[in-house]
Amino acid sequence: MDKLTVGILAHVDAGKTTLSEALLYRGGALRKLGRVDHADAFLDTDALERERGITIFSKQAVLPLGNVELILLDTPGHADFSAEAERTLGVLDCAILVVSAPDGPQGHTLTLWKLLERHGVPTFLFLNKMDQPGTDRAALLDKLHAALSPAILDWSAHGTAPFWEEAALGDEAALEEYMEGEDLSEATLRRLIGQRKCFPCLFGSALKAEGIDELLSALSRFAPRPLWGKDFAARVYKISRDPQGVRLTHMKITGGALRVRASLPVGEAAEKADQIRIYSGAKYTPVEEAQAGTVCAVTGLASTYPGQALGAEGAWAPPTLEAALAYQLILPQGVDPHLVLPKLRLLAEEDPQLHLEWNEELGEIHLRLMGQVQAEVLKRIIMDRFGLKVAFGPGNIVYAETIAAPVEGVGHFEPLRHYAEVHILLEPLPAGSGLQFDTACSEDVLDRNWQRLILTHLMEKPHRGALTGSPITDMKLTLVAGKAHEKHTEGGDFRQATYRAVRQGLRKAESVLLEPWYAFRLELPQANLGRALADIQRMGGETEAPQSVGEEVTLSGGGPVSQLRDYAAEVAAYTKGRGRLTCLPGGYRPCPEQETVVEELAYDPDGDTENPTGSIFCTHGAGYYVPWDEVEKQMHLPGLELGEKGPAADMPPSFSGPRRASVSGSLEEDKELKAIFEKTYGAIKPRDFQPPPKPRRTSLSDGPRAVPSAAGGPEYLLVDGYNMIFAWEELKALAQQDLSTARKSLMDVLSNYQGFRQNRVILVFDAYKVPQGTGSVSKYHNIHVVYTKEAETADSYIEKASYQLSRDKSNRVRVATSDAAEQFIILGHGALRMSAQELRSEVEQAQGEIKEILKRNNMTLPRSPVKEAFERAKGER
Repeated sequence: MDKLTVGILAHVDAGKTTLSEALLYRGGALRKLGRVDHADAFLDTDALERERGITIFSKQAVLPLGNVELILLDTPGHADFSAEAERTLGVLDCAILVVSAPDGPQGHTLTLWKLLERHGVPTFLFLNKMDQPGTDRAALLDKLHAALSPAILDWSAHGTAPFWEEAALGDEAALEEYMEGEDLSEATLRRLIGQRKCFPCLFGSALKAEGIDELLSALSRFAPRPLWGKDFAARVYKISRDPQGVRLTHMKITGGALRVRASLPVGEAAEKADQIRIYSGAKYTPVEEAQAGTVCAVTGLASTYPGQALGAEGAWAPPTLEAALAYQLILPQGVDPHLVLPKLRLLAEEDPQLHLEWNEELGEIHLRLMGQVQAEVLKRIIMDRFGLKVAFGPGNIVYAETIAAPVEGVGHFEPLRHYAEVHILLEPLPAGSGLQFDTACSEDVLDRNWQRLILTHLMEKPHRGALTGSPITDMKLTLVAGKAHEKHTEGGDFRQATYRAVRQGLRKAESVLLEPWYAFRLELPQANLGRALADIQRMGGETEAPQSVGEEVTLSGGGPVSQLRDYAAEVAAYTKGRGRLTCLPGGYRPCPEQETVVEELAYDPDGDTENPTGSIFCTHGAGYYVPWDEVEKQMHLPGLELGEKGPAADMPPSFSGPRRASVSGSLEEDKELKAIFEKTYGAIKPRDFQPPPKPRRTSLSDGPRAVPSAAGGPEYLLVDGYNMIFAWEELKALAQQDLSTARKSLMDVLSNYQGFRQNRVILVFDAYKVPQGTGSVSKYHNIHVVYTKEAETADSYIEKASYQLSRDKSNRVRVATSDAAEQFIILGHGALRMSAQELRSEVEQAQGEIKEILKRNNMTLPRSPVKEAFERAKGER
């Protein structure tokens, strides 16, 4: 049996879900015809949908129909959820566009039509509510021809001479068939529909089940049948969770077959399909195998995302509909945002267009929304799923950035025992192109696997521009050169070098600020046309020629979101409720007020520690920071000449520079380093670099005494965990037996140390040393333990943390590490550095003082947790 995936799309309140219900009822899948207003529609499975009477999430239903099995996908009709509808288009074999006969084609109808055209989806039209008085079939067809396409055919005239002639006009082969005196065959009509050269239009009333049999017949006879390949291929269009919280990956099999427990290629890894479910409404049927053409939900996949292509499936086009406004998510008082973020990321998995973002500098959660209805629904979802009553701040414009001319960006990442250098050519593209990625680097210069990794890093995150920190767009990023080291290069090194190369290029480039535009449709009385045209001109917008229909006029055009965002209320006021404004995302254009906006947003690209513009180089075994405008003086590969499209011809094939030995340093040397730093980069103002004298302890009755900072605030000690473990011999030996025991022993030692010193210890471990390093902060006794995010080094975390802590001039910040890769950055932040051995000396000194105090008070000091754990490990051997 053939399988046919049919999507049902419409403007809100056009009767889309009612039509789905009628199709299932007349097709024999339902015994009772449900209704949206009775809250018993088969596909309105969510309580929110039943309360509001609108579709919020796309749903699936299976309808066997003779020799074809229809898989109906009911999509949201409200414009605020149009991104959910767009994601569904990629898996459709054809679509039914529902139009309300009394209203005719509306603003969102036009948007859906353009999306169907962009994705090349064959389309049937159903004119619903024809039972209402005043509906005129001929007048409606005229409106559809004018607004959508002249190739829309009245399918009720099928079999008549005018029908054959009209159907054949758009295709040469069909015209020849018609001219030879023959009726067009079903195969010819199916081909014309598949090529979007004709669009069947049927009429009826879904509520009364009128015209439904004719629509089902047209689908089974004339809908094009896709051909599937033999190799496994699939498209992921949705992520959701069932009532038990199980993650579901909704996909369409577009080639071969998928069996339960089969291994799926997901990105660079492989994951197993634990269960395959065929949903119909809220219920599902588990199957052992899903053949090509099947739409199913798969459990067991953790890394999939909407829009992902699996197996032999080709890449999808990026989404067209993006929200133009970003909002702050306001949490209830006392709720830690770090604990909420992992929960919100589950929602961002299900709706990537939310663009969930944690602004570390402001300590705020931001996301993008299409409108007020989506905001209300999202607040309800967060309350129902996570028990949090949230609110949203005022919406802010989501700007974007591009560049005016080509530029080469260089990123270098070389702390001790790491190495990577990347050169990226950034070129501007026409408006609306988005981001494109390519490589022009010879494999003689850089191995193919490294090149693929760099391209992955280019595509894996939104890169922030240098003007306002907004996402970049309309650019081509080409890898033109790169270097790796035979022993010291790891995957995370190229991630750092790639990000820094993009940022360095953007910092050099002539950046252009882009502002979002709305594409609008304004319907209002003729008497108000002059006011509307004057307003649009004042706002810097543009319009097409007005179209008059009776006493009303329709204006179509575009304008800046910043001007149009509140215009709907103004239209309603001056038209006394008779005007109607529909706005949808209309792309980005250069912002005429660039200087003003940049000044207002006050973004500091060099102070953005999450997105550094400079690079890390190495000398004498220690890494040091090089600002973006000095990177090219120290880069190891030659740069491009202006206008050159590829790497330099004489580029050396591999890294041959000498590796340096480790460098040691002490707090006493910081004075000299400070002088060098200030001579090079200017004076440092935050605080005195000299540590205060250590307090003397006299007796246990004195109580713990904190080490005062230079300005009277707390002392923070940031510790590079693995650096300490592999620098302290006892911990190093212990780590060779059991790394987790070594970590716990270090945590115990530092807990005792903090208890005595009364400072604040933050112990940082690299994520790649911990399975599934997703990033976390936890409390261990009295200290804080941080596991960095995936591929984020302890150095980069400590760099950001020292910067944040040093912004409060009352704080005193020290960093313990034997790798001096961050020494200049730390000094620039006003922090002090100490080696692993210096920290050990302080720990041992603290232990000695505690022992003396306890001895005087006839108490016993517990054995060293490091030595105790070490001896225990030796005994187990």
